[in-house]
Amino acid sequence: MKWKKILPIVLTVMVMITFCSLTAFAGGEVANAVENTWNAAKGQIRTIVDNVVFPVIDVILAILLFVKLGMLYSDYRKHGQMEWTAPAILFGCLIFTLTAPLYLWSIVGM
Repeated sequence: MKWKKILPIVLTVMVMITFCSLTAFAGGEVANAVENTWNAAKGQIRTIVDNVVFPVIDVILAILLFVKLGMLYSDYRKHGQMEWTAPAILFGCLIFTLTAPLYLWSIVGM
């Protein structure tokens, strides 16, 4: 009676071990396939990053900069002092992302 309960569990575990221990072999050289795919898509990636990604980041940073400048003016009217750190950081990031497409691709190697 005890063996009738244990036998299906043992068989199930043995079958699972067999299925999970099979070695998967890639057909051909994987590195060559990845390199060919990268070479084919390199131009498209550069176009998308230059025409979509950087302009979106630039718009977001510009909006944040103008909002922060408005808050800076509001704080100046309320407290009489200005904290320039956050607008300066946003401005620096905006300049960095505006000029990044000019030198980014030479760093990446495209």
